[in-house]
Amino acid sequence: MISNLLTGVAPSAEEQFTELLARPGVRIERIVSSGQASPPGFWYEQERAEWVVILQGEARLRFEDEPDARCLKVGDFVDIAARRRHRVDWTDPAHTTVWLAIHYDNY
Repeated sequence: MISNLLTGVAPSAEEQFTELLARPGVRIERIVSSGQASPPGFWYEQERAEWVVILQGEARLRFEDEPDARCLKVGDFVDIAARRRHRVDWTDPAHTTVWLAIHYDNY
């Protein structure tokens, strides 16, 4: 288990997902991206709501119901409603992007 969100962060060919905490109704994970993006035509449509913040790097997050992708930089966060279709259009290939994601039941 890691004790610092930026420990062990290094570029990788695959996105890295590390579960930090799981309890009934909530799961917290660190995501490390190194230029990865959602596959063409793929949309996330998750059962739980998700709150994400960029801790390091940059990304572009696209929602199906918005015309333009959102550019996220360090400190930017977004709350994604359950079943709201979204995708990662881009993460910075030159610098590692670190996300903190909190998945939660939205009653």
